[in-house]
Amino acid sequence: MIKEKYDVVIIGGGIGGLMLAHKLISKNENLDILLIERGKGLDKRSCPIVTGKTPRCIKCDPCNIMEGMGGAGAFSDGKYNISTEYGGWLPDIMDKEEVMKYILQADEILMSFGATDETYKPDDELKKLCLQYDLHMQQAKVKHLGTDANFKTMVKLVDFLKEKIQIETLATMTDVNKDTKEVFFTQKGKEYVTTGENVVFAIGRAGASNFRKWCDKNKIESTNNQVDIGVRVELPSIVWEHFSKKIYEPKILYRTQKYGDITRMFCFNERGHVVTENTDGILTVNGHSFKEEDKKTDNSNFALLSTSRFTEPFNEPIEYAKSVASLANMLSGGTVLVQRLGDLESGKRTNEKRLAQSTVRPTLKAIPGDLSLCLPKRQLDNIVETLHALDKIAPGTANYDTLLYGIECKFYSARPKCTNFELDDAKGIYALGDGAGFTRSLAQAAANGLIVADIILNKE
Repeated sequence: MIKEKYDVVIIGGGIGGLMLAHKLISKNENLDILLIERGKGLDKRSCPIVTGKTPRCIKCDPCNIMEGMGGAGAFSDGKYNISTEYGGWLPDIMDKEEVMKYILQADEILMSFGATDETYKPDDELKKLCLQYDLHMQQAKVKHLGTDANFKTMVKLVDFLKEKIQIETLATMTDVNKDTKEVFFTQKGKEYVTTGENVVFAIGRAGASNFRKWCDKNKIESTNNQVDIGVRVELPSIVWEHFSKKIYEPKILYRTQKYGDITRMFCFNERGHVVTENTDGILTVNGHSFKEEDKKTDNSNFALLSTSRFTEPFNEPIEYAKSVASLANMLSGGTVLVQRLGDLESGKRTNEKRLAQSTVRPTLKAIPGDLSLCLPKRQLDNIVETLHALDKIAPGTANYDTLLYGIECKFYSARPKCTNFELDDAKGIYALGDGAGFTRSLAQAAANGLIVADIILNKE
């Protein structure tokens, strides 16, 4: 039963919302907390591609990969970066040491629910190797939770919260009155309204567009972050083993010689799978990697993206990225494309026959095609140049049969104007995480939830 009023209403059940709820109820068990999530509960989240019911995305609504309890992070590779060097913009808002304190605090909570304590450490020799070729490797302690083990950790965390707070799934927020703090949502065809003494937008990337529209409607100023557009690269796992066995994930920045743009290699999945994501009906690609040996493949994959920052008068970077991805969807007949690097550089479209000749067997059933017909030339040039730069430190990266899947996009929501994450001119309403443009990683999103919890608790 939905009550008329709660102490805290949390919109979104991703890692940020879960950490927020965990700290609030752990510090004050008398708090009345409602968490609403547009997607399904963890026990109901099942992607038909993963279960083998269909070879390609059928655009489930809501998407079981991107939405639901645990958020997109529940089915992610589960990399937990113990660093403030990357993964979001919290250090722009708070002292780095404070951010790190919260990242470590979130790590302790995850470990209490079964997350691994195994940590990969930085490696200066690999960093030096990169620098010899003007490649800049970012360093951090990294934990690989694994797609499968991470999911189990999320289940335990959510089960704990179910006993302490009210959680409503398949509940879609339709509006929030910024003056009365009334939260309107629908669930199974019924409309509900409740009021929160505190209301927190803990929406992830899947809810970024709706949050932006809500901010615009309520005249809450926001600033755009960057948008990253590129491909998911798949190749034999042995090519990058000298990195992955030591640090697990190489995060490498490169400034292209042709345009002076920044490209970045990240989201590395050792012996993993390339997967499809559905964001507002637009299909993009990502990568997963499992802990269990029988779920591993012979390939590794990583994101290789070109960063764009737009200036006036253009103010729609997310829509720009979605339009690029939608071209790939159109060309592939409603799914995603895959192309061999050698075919791309030779000006040839990869077809079924050419793909069948590839020595790298794809882990995702994508449509063979031509990425040059959908990726803008500038970004495409950046990606090809970067692959050849990476080939110098990991020979075999730029092989003819290296597979490129498109499109992969990372669009970071416009960040609302706020003070201590409380929205300007909206007293008692907060925003956090990836969907609000503050973070772009599991670790910083989790930390952001704990930060907002402390702000609310101190106010109380």
